[in-house]
Amino acid sequence: MPTATKSRRHLLAAALLALAAAPVAAHPGHDHGPQHRPSTPAGAPTLPPALEEVRAALDKYQDPLVAVRDGYASTVGCVAYANGAMGVHFLNVQNIGPTPDPFRPPLLVYEPAGGGRLRLVAAEWFVPLATGITERPTLFGRPFDGPMAGHEPLMPTELHHYDLHVWLWKENPAGLFNATNPNVGCAGHPYALMEAPTDLPAATAHRH
Repeated sequence: MPTATKSRRHLLAAALLALAAAPVAAHPGHDHGPQHRPSTPAGAPTLPPALEEVRAALDKYQDPLVAVRDGYASTVGCVAYANGAMGVHFLNVQNIGPTPDPFRPPLLVYEPAGGGRLRLVAAEWFVPLATGITERPTLFGRPFDGPMAGHEPLMPTELHHYDLHVWLWKENPAGLFNATNPNVGCAGHPYALMEAPTDLPAATAHRH
């Protein structure tokens, strides 16, 4: 592997490991106040066969301890926006690369549940530009969102990436592939983060 490529991948891995391990603290511009909404009960969506197969393969991660044993680490914060939430992301650095694998999502997404528990609601495929990708990735017949800047405070702004959320375990009235889900909320989570929409500074240079 060329030295430049090795260096790029090492920097990417270091940034993502820091993301997974860093504690979440109060951050200017991120309000932890009472505007956070609780989750709304909703069933699992009806899926096409290809996605049914993916959901079945990933069902074991409904237990977050199984996810941890398989290399996923919690990023602690519960991410919400004005129009819906994402939830709590668990990151597996080993699953990140320029070619997304439908059965190895880099991120699993959980919502807060009663008694401090977590409920699996979505999977996210995440492809940083630092992997060397030159075209917008597509999975399940859907182009990824992005490229976009990183999501502060959990991810450095400089970490430009593409991503694709798929709400495999909870119905999303905004759409199966929408980035946020109005049925998901972060109320009561000790590290609830109200974020603003992410800038897209890389979009012009990398639009395909």
